[in-house]
Amino acid sequence: MVSNDPLTPGLQADDSGLGTPDPGGAPRLRAARSLKSRRSPSDLLFRSVLRSGGSVALLLMIGVGSFLAINAWTALHKAGLSFLTTQTWNANGGQFGIAAVIVGTGLIALVAVLVAAVLATGTALYISEYAPRFLKRPLVAGLDLMAAVPSVVFGLWGSYLFQQQLLPVARWLNDWLYWFPPFQVNGIDRSNPLTSLDTYSASTFIAGIVVGLMITPIAGSIMREAFGQAPVGEREGALALGGTRWGMIRSVVLPFGSGAMIGGLMLGLGRALGETMAVLLIISPVYAIQPHILQHGTSSISSLIALQYAQAAGNFSISALMAAGLALFVITMLVNFAAAQVVARSRSGAMSEA
Repeated sequence: MVSNDPLTPGLQADDSGLGTPDPGGAPRLRAARSLKSRRSPSDLLFRSVLRSGGSVALLLMIGVGSFLAINAWTALHKAGLSFLTTQTWNANGGQFGIAAVIVGTGLIALVAVLVAAVLATGTALYISEYAPRFLKRPLVAGLDLMAAVPSVVFGLWGSYLFQQQLLPVARWLNDWLYWFPPFQVNGIDRSNPLTSLDTYSASTFIAGIVVGLMITPIAGSIMREAFGQAPVGEREGALALGGTRWGMIRSVVLPFGSGAMIGGLMLGLGRALGETMAVLLIISPVYAIQPHILQHGTSSISSLIALQYAQAAGNFSISALMAAGLALFVITMLVNFAAAQVVARSRSGAMSEA
């Protein structure tokens, strides 16, 4: 009989669905028909809610960026490129820039990421690979709850208690590693045992460690989730070949979760760059490039905005602070986008999305 399929007009087909043989003797298959699934109302509602949530988040991000850009235009138009190269901040006098605070922000975030990399990786590996089963759930809950502790609590703890414990460590680093430029401290006599430890207080080093403890739960949770998804077959294969547990972790778990490790640290870096209260309660603001992380005094973009906003006199000062906020917004967005790309391209990220 003749098929009525519009995709194969004139093709004769029998009951088996095969067309009549061509001159070579091979039967010709009918063209595949497209299948369309009908989504239920609940699926359509769920999809609409997710799409609306994503759209609202994107619109909010665009709105915040637009608001900062519009309000910062006056200051940026007057300062020009000097806004990125000037160290001092005197908006009322017309001389202001973020060169010093952006360096301080980067150094505090770098110290925080280095601290968090060690603590988060060790914590995630212990929970996923070494902790007894009865301890895993409390440890996971505790790690997640630490991420909810307000930053002001970390700042008070770091300023009034933890800082005093770190001052001898900072002095030891300066005594033995003074030849390394970041660990140099100007204006002190290392041979004098009576040198005051206050020289090492309110420094980038202390602020970075406190912020590193703050972002450890974020990075640790992401790493733990990725380590737990490492393929069981590859784990058992490594152990069956005679590998130790650490050998299995090094050859299977860590390579599988490497993308999540980088992504988690970069997401933590995004928070470290914008941290305000914890940094503000610890540092002593200095609006000059301070490359020595152990030395007294530093600054960051977020602490600059928090300190100067109450003292801003006039619309121009507010516009200058908006320009600093716009710079921080752009840097944070770039870091978070880069983290998302790293996680999505990693083996663990692809597995989690599937």
